[in-house]
Amino acid sequence: MGKSLIALAGALLLLTGCGSDQKKTAPLPYYNTADFTPLWLEKGDVRIGQLHRLSEFSFTDQNNRRITEQTVSGKIHVAGFFFTSCPGLCPRLTRSMTEVQEAFRDNPQVVLLSYSVTPERDSVPVLRAYATKHQVIDQKWHLLTGDHDAIYQLARKSYFADENIGVQKGENDFLHTENLILIDGDLHIRGIYNGTLPLDVQQLIQDIKALNGGSDRDHN
Repeated sequence: MGKSLIALAGALLLLTGCGSDQKKTAPLPYYNTADFTPLWLEKGDVRIGQLHRLSEFSFTDQNNRRITEQTVSGKIHVAGFFFTSCPGLCPRLTRSMTEVQEAFRDNPQVVLLSYSVTPERDSVPVLRAYATKHQVIDQKWHLLTGDHDAIYQLARKSYFADENIGVQKGENDFLHTENLILIDGDLHIRGIYNGTLPLDVQQLIQDIKALNGGSDRDHN
């Protein structure tokens, strides 16, 4: 019996050793197209640099601060789309974003962006009141307003955000989505989650930790 255990331990060590020189796969897939087909790549793969990235943007948050792609470059961020007068879907999405905010409250490397899809109504003062009501941490979570067409273009062309994944809509169609989108520090899409489902939100939190090296804390 003792010899069997020794043999088993030796086999496990051999397997561990054989795997130690293998290249490591990234903890999460990449999403390069609007149909959200996952693409698994090894760390250091040259193709990663050729993947879809968020385009440049510039909007204003609830504190009248300019927020651009440079604000989130080098950080992990979660993006969602809402409007302050939304009676049904948006409060649930806001609660989910609040849950993510609290999970990474002490980690400045994780940021949340909520884009208004009715920016003509959601002015800075309106967003400020909404942020206060929902206990938004200003440095952590930015509620964004700005040019209507620019927000919709960014949502559909960069985040691939819309109600029906992979279905192209006209530029003037109302943007409606329950999805939360996970973006890494290189501005690549790494996950999509239904923000109204508790299990999806928990998976989002776990995936953020995976991107962050398995922790909810800043490693810097």
